[in-house]
Amino acid sequence: MTVRRSWAQPLVPLYRGALWCKDRLRNAGWMSTRRLEWPVVSVGSLSAGGAGKTPVVIALANLLHEAGWTVDVLSRGYGRSERGVERVWPGRQDAARRFGDEPVLIADRTGVPVWVGADRYAAGRRAEAEAGEQRRGVHLLDDGFQHRRLAREVDVVLLTSDDLEDALLPAGNLREGLGALQRADVVVVRHDEWNAEVKGESETGDSASRPSLGKRAWEMLREHGHLWTVRRSLRFPTPLKVFGAGLRPVAFCAVARPEGFAAMLQEAGCGIVETVAFADHHRYSEADIRRVIEVAKGLDGSGFVTTEKDAVKLTETMREELMRFGPLMVVALDAEFDDRRAVLRSLEEKLETARSAARKPGKRGEEERPR
Repeated sequence: MTVRRSWAQPLVPLYRGALWCKDRLRNAGWMSTRRLEWPVVSVGSLSAGGAGKTPVVIALANLLHEAGWTVDVLSRGYGRSERGVERVWPGRQDAARRFGDEPVLIADRTGVPVWVGADRYAAGRRAEAEAGEQRRGVHLLDDGFQHRRLAREVDVVLLTSDDLEDALLPAGNLREGLGALQRADVVVVRHDEWNAEVKGESETGDSASRPSLGKRAWEMLREHGHLWTVRRSLRFPTPLKVFGAGLRPVAFCAVARPEGFAAMLQEAGCGIVETVAFADHHRYSEADIRRVIEVAKGLDGSGFVTTEKDAVKLTETMREELMRFGPLMVVALDAEFDDRRAVLRSLEEKLETARSAARKPGKRGEEERPR
């Protein structure tokens, strides 16, 4: 088991106890769940960050939109400066600060309405009111696996090899244990991790190999659950592709797993000489940009490469300062399902069933069965 913060290990039993109490209260009917008019597809993870939820939300939004569904995304808007429910307008100069970096990226990449707010039910009601009468509407709930106050028809959960050996918060990054996957309708595994052996320790403390992530995922699926695989790839701007920032670029990012971004750049042939990492969702300042430039100067760098999620937080002044030293290349992270038809088919079966149930007379509001 990976303990990231050893000082917090004594607090894990308290966290586990809080999860247990919430589950018991929810099962006893003390914690209500509200249902929107449109069906909800939640995309979430067991870990607190770095599972790759945003590219999967984008992929699902595009897939459903292409199939004729009216799609929107409901997000908490982590780190946003404003409160209340708002629709995301990615063209605003202060968009990332006002709405959060990931909602802005999702809105920009998909073109579908994205609504942010701590109360996702209120956000969904606003989205439905603005859309009006739509025959086939669906909400995508971003990072929603633990947001159980809002009912959903489909729970999609991303699982990584790191999750299998991680510890619960606050000592590790797991929000819930692996047993929570029994609530999931779909488990998503990265294609490149499917056959990867999961390293761990034996009962004697020796290093040991365990079954691959794909096999473990199959074993943890609940009855009638689905398993999807997704391929992730970096998309470089044309015409220079991986050489868009020269031969010796410096990478910088504020993502949960910067080492993963650096590894993907190297594997794609982008010869970065250093990666300057900031905390996930970090808001860049002029001092941060000067730090990145100084690193490039010290290493005789040729330019800079960063992610789309980071780029939406850069002001025009920051971009100009970087580009006075060298070119700035913004790289997109794409996610593509191995079997798009199977994904769409399984989703539409559940969504159509939910729409049929919604047309029957009855009260919309609290969800009767806990999830």
